[in-house]
Amino acid sequence: MNQTYPPALRRNLITLFALSGAFMTQLDATIANVALPHMQASTSASREQVTWVLTSYIVMAATFTPLSGWLAGRIGRKRVFLGSIAGFTIASVLCGAAVNLDQLIAFRLLQGIMGASLLPMSQAILLDINPPEKHGSAMAIWGMGAILGPIVGPLAGGWLTDNFSWRWIFFINVPVGIAAFVGLVGILDETRDKVAKQLDLAGFALLGLAVASFQLMLDRGQLLDWFASTEIWIEATIAAGALYLFVVHSLTTARPFVDLSMFKDRNYVIGNLLGFFLGGLMYGVIALTAPMLAELMNYPIELVGLVTAPRGIGTLIAMPIAGRLSGKVDARIMLFIGLAFCGWSMALLSGASLEMDSELVIVSGVIQGFGAGLMFVPITITVFATLAPRLRNEGAAFNSLIRNLGAAVWISALQILTIRNEATVHSRLVETVRPDSPAMALRAPEFDFGVTESIAMLDREISRQALMVSYIDSFWLIFLACLVVAPLVVMLKKPRQG
Repeated sequence: MNQTYPPALRRNLITLFALSGAFMTQLDATIANVALPHMQASTSASREQVTWVLTSYIVMAATFTPLSGWLAGRIGRKRVFLGSIAGFTIASVLCGAAVNLDQLIAFRLLQGIMGASLLPMSQAILLDINPPEKHGSAMAIWGMGAILGPIVGPLAGGWLTDNFSWRWIFFINVPVGIAAFVGLVGILDETRDKVAKQLDLAGFALLGLAVASFQLMLDRGQLLDWFASTEIWIEATIAAGALYLFVVHSLTTARPFVDLSMFKDRNYVIGNLLGFFLGGLMYGVIALTAPMLAELMNYPIELVGLVTAPRGIGTLIAMPIAGRLSGKVDARIMLFIGLAFCGWSMALLSGASLEMDSELVIVSGVIQGFGAGLMFVPITITVFATLAPRLRNEGAAFNSLIRNLGAAVWISALQILTIRNEATVHSRLVETVRPDSPAMALRAPEFDFGVTESIAMLDREISRQALMVSYIDSFWLIFLACLVVAPLVVMLKKPRQG
């Protein structure tokens, strides 16, 4: 049946339907966030309980992503991809039809498991159906499809919840899933390893346990005050111990779950380190900007989505440019330029204040999105430029896992620093607020320290100022991170040209 399509048309159709599958799983990583209050009311859940709707999906997706590479080699990439689309679509229907919180969490677990392979396998598919000289353009298109989900998610989730119900944030996947499945059945070729690799169950279990425990620690750390909680200590210990045992097991067993030889490739290792940083840059900044606008500027959730959306527009503009320049311009030059744009955007955001309007956020967002888009394509190409084709399935799975873990680590770290720094700044500001302070006498000579309402209003204003300073410090930290990772670019080997 594949022969009935002209090669160019067939390649375009596979790209469209493969990206549709990847788009669904990325969309569902963020679309449920804005609907949590409605789910909480509908299922009579507590605030802590309803967050498992998000955590369950993220943990399962992270845990089962490494397995997708082995499955593709063992039973065939086409079977894995189509099975994942079908399973994800069915799980979405079940999530939308859930009658209580237990069912919703269970079906979200299933949704995360079934969607784990969609992103890495779609990447591997696009690399295989395109010749090496087209890999830049292919990864630009794939990147746009992957990044579109997190951009559209909050906007679509808010609109569907307000106009229909929270259940439609899951039902929306059904037409996309059906179209992707039907479209790929007849035109996608099957690929699998010539020699079927046996599953290293112990290796998979150890790696899955390490990833799941680490992701749980990140997701629940802020809620439980991090290492003041016994649960967080247990999860951190399990994650570290399981990772250590996984490495030892992989180095000593004859047929390990992960072929560690791919980590001998310098470009693969450095590219993944840059991807770890890029994952945080793309999602960590949004995790700071959105609450800043909502808490300090009192933006409604719809306006927050509109103000932060231009970041994605910048990315969508940059990726086709990076794709066209791929093979013509040294990837390392594009990485440096992308880092410069990202650093510039963080320097602009560090000028934020309580009196600013939305223009600063929009302009800095476009610049940062453009820089991230310029980096995304060369990083992806560099990761696979010198990696053996036989390692592409496993390489794509780990590349997705590391990028997603990067986003999770950066989001959690920035939240910790912002909240802890707020308390520090608050205490410093309070030190100057006293009756004998010259600054108080100059700025507020009529202020009466004997009026309780006045003291309360002053404390609220100090808290706002402290939180604003804390956000600014976090933006400066990301700016410094751009400088720190720049030397990694120099260490890359120049990727092969087309």
